[in-house]
Amino acid sequence: MSDAPSPGRAVVLATRNAHKVREMQRLLEPLGIVAEALPDDVDLPPEDGATFADNALAKAQAAASETGRPAIADDSGIEATALGGGPGVRSARFAGENATDEDNLSKLVAEAPADSRLRYVCALAYVNPETGEERVFFGDCRGRVARERAGSNGFGYDPVFVPDATGDNRTMAELTDAEKDAISHRGHAVRALTRWLRP
Repeated sequence: MSDAPSPGRAVVLATRNAHKVREMQRLLEPLGIVAEALPDDVDLPPEDGATFADNALAKAQAAASETGRPAIADDSGIEATALGGGPGVRSARFAGENATDEDNLSKLVAEAPADSRLRYVCALAYVNPETGEERVFFGDCRGRVARERAGSNGFGYDPVFVPDATGDNRTMAELTDAEKDAISHRGHAVRALTRWLRP
């Protein structure tokens, strides 16, 4: 039996990314877990770890320490076979330290050929400061580079990521929220977390 929060209990989301907050809340709400936004006065560490797990765990530890409450954090990104697995942990900074989603997307399209292989990866960390328990859960989603951008639902690299799981040519940005949640790297990681929450 885990020391995880019981259904209905809140966890703090260690992110300032509004898109991730909405997605995590959408994934956790049906499970009776209330995902709360990070308080404004909590500082998160820089994402300078060597792996997704390193970054996720550091953010969850910081949020749990500062708030005294269970916290979850994810670090996620995209890996392109044509780029030797890059940009990986540097996905948010692929085009530079202050890069926008558009900057990063344009760089990926310029460097990774259409139909070449892609993989979304997510590491989701859970830290409970009351028990000292720390866990990291993983999820991925495999696909390919779209021949052209499509869709407006989603963020990041979604307009050029065609997932294998749907069996068609739609990008992640063309899927409904429910379709995306069922196959996304973040969705798989959250389900791994909830399987542990309810063994």
